[in-house]
Amino acid sequence: MPIFTFRDPWSDPFREMARLQRQMERLFEETLGPGLARWQPGVYPLVNISEDRDHLYVRAELPGITPQELDITIHEGNLILRGERKIPVEAKDVNYHRRERESGFFRRLVALPSPVNPNSVEASYKDGILTIKMAKPEEIKPRKIQVKTA
Repeated sequence: MPIFTFRDPWSDPFREMARLQRQMERLFEETLGPGLARWQPGVYPLVNISEDRDHLYVRAELPGITPQELDITIHEGNLILRGERKIPVEAKDVNYHRRERESGFFRRLVALPSPVNPNSVEASYKDGILTIKMAKPEEIKPRKIQVKTA
């Protein structure tokens, strides 16, 4: 039985991409340790989207940002969050050992899973969490249909 068999990587490029991704994840886990290899910077703020019968809810983590620094817009089925994250500047002679908290302007566009009524949107902010409550239009809300008998 041969130890090594040649397989044309282009015969199934998706399988080859998945194999390369597994190898890269293994390399990062060996270098950084488990869990840290999956950390991906750049998506800010982190959001959760949920819904009930009448509303969509978006909750965003925005610690250290005041509500006055936020710009919230709904446009063409998207929620757009904009603002600036400011982190105090350290003294000139400070050396960082690790710097993962970034500062600067951010813009996060979130595609909404269903239409909302832009005139019925409420936003609240507490303990670093922005909660946006958006009413669904009446025409997309589920309706119970009663069956008539003859």
